[in-house]
Amino acid sequence: MFIDIHGHVQKWPGVMRGGKPCFASPEHLIERHDAVGIERGVLLPMVHVECNYVSQSNEEVLEIGEAYPGRFIPFCNLDPRAMSNSSDAPLGDLLRYYRDQGCKGVGELCANLPFGDPLVQNLFKHVEDVGLPLTFHVAHRIGGVYGLYDDAGLPQLEACLQRFGRLRFLGHSQSFWAEMARLRTPGDRAGYPDYPIDEEGVVPKLLRRYENLYGDLSAGSGHNALVRDPEYAVQFLNEFQDRLLFGTDICAPDTPTPLVDFLIGLRDSGRISESVFGKVARENAVKLLGL
Repeated sequence: MFIDIHGHVQKWPGVMRGGKPCFASPEHLIERHDAVGIERGVLLPMVHVECNYVSQSNEEVLEIGEAYPGRFIPFCNLDPRAMSNSSDAPLGDLLRYYRDQGCKGVGELCANLPFGDPLVQNLFKHVEDVGLPLTFHVAHRIGGVYGLYDDAGLPQLEACLQRFGRLRFLGHSQSFWAEMARLRTPGDRAGYPDYPIDEEGVVPKLLRRYENLYGDLSAGSGHNALVRDPEYAVQFLNEFQDRLLFGTDICAPDTPTPLVDFLIGLRDSGRISESVFGKVARENAVKLLGL
C-alpha cells in the first residue's frame, strides 16, 4: 500500500540515547513496515557530525539493502565539507559512484550550514549534475541543532530552487512544515504549530511556483502540517497530489506512524480520491525514484 520516502536503520546497535537505541534494526523496521502496510522504504544514511549519536556509512546502508532485497531503497549522503572542505570539491565523483552502486537519492542532508553557504551550493550543483533527488532537513538556527539553516520565509531555499532548477528537492522538518501557514511568530518554526491555516504560508506558495520542490510528509512535522487543519489538508493534498510523498521517519523502534491512519481515513471517508491517495502513498515515490 505504501512506500516510505524517509526512514533510518542501523545494522549495529550503537550508542544508546535515553536508554533506547537511536535507530531500529533492519529486522525491526521490516516488522514495523509490515504492521502498517509499507512494502518498501528509503534508507537515509546519517553521516553528519551534527548527528553524532550515529556514525554511519553509505556502505552500511547499501549492505542492508542487499541483505533484504525488495524491502529497502538506499540513498547515499555526503557532507558538504567532504573531500577538501572547499567550494570546488569534486563531490560528483563520489555521487556517481554511489548512484552506480544503486543509491536512488541523496540525504537526509543535515549539516548545520546555511543553504547559501558555498559548500552547500557546491553539493547542490553536483547532485543536480548527477541527476539524483535530495532530501533536506531545515533548521531554524545555527548551533545546537542539525539541518540546513534558513530564515523565516525560506528565502535561501527559494534562491536554491531558482538556481538549481533541475534538482528535485524534498522538503522536510519542523522548520519547513511550520510554514504551511503564515507564521504568527518566528519562534513557531522551532516546533509544531497547531493553529489553523487562516492564511497560506510560504510552503504552498513555493510548491506552486517551483516544480522541482517536493513535500516529504514524514515525521511529526509532516503529519502536523496536515492534521492542524484537516479541511486545508484536503485542498493541499488535491492541489499538490503529484509532488507529496508519504513517509514515516521511523528512527527509534517505537517511533509512531500516525500519518498512515490519517491518510487512510481521508480516503475511506471520500475526502480524497483513491487516485490522490495512491499517488501520495506510493506512486509519486515510484516515479521520482525510478522504481
